[in-house]
Amino acid sequence: MYRIEKLVYGYRLIFADEIRKPEMSQWVAESGKILETQTGAFGVFVDMRTLKPLSEFAKDEMTIGQKLYKAKGMERSVVILSSTVITLQFRSIAQKSGIYQWERYIDASKCPDWEVKGLRWILKGIDPEK
Repeated sequence: MYRIEKLVYGYRLIFADEIRKPEMSQWVAESGKILETQTGAFGVFVDMRTLKPLSEFAKDEMTIGQKLYKAKGMERSVVILSSTVITLQFRSIAQKSGIYQWERYIDASKCPDWEVKGLRWILKGIDPEK
């Protein structure tokens, strides 16, 4: 399951449960349509606390999506996770897509104020990893 929300600072993406390639492809297509009218820099807040590990095919689609968001003006993104496996997957995907230096990761299971820290990164550039 995924959801895209347009907010003042940019976009909030929610990925949950198991997402296979067809659904991830649908997310990429929907993101493309939503981003057609996007102008200027924006932030992306990604909540994937309940996401299951992705298949290779779904990871490839996620890479395409990340490149799309960056090309359309993504300035910073934060990813909220609660799984070491998912964290490793998404660090690898971000390196592959070229957004790694603009993305930060917060383990919600160890950081009760994950939303505040994530928004500080998106809005003010305050690095939650430091």
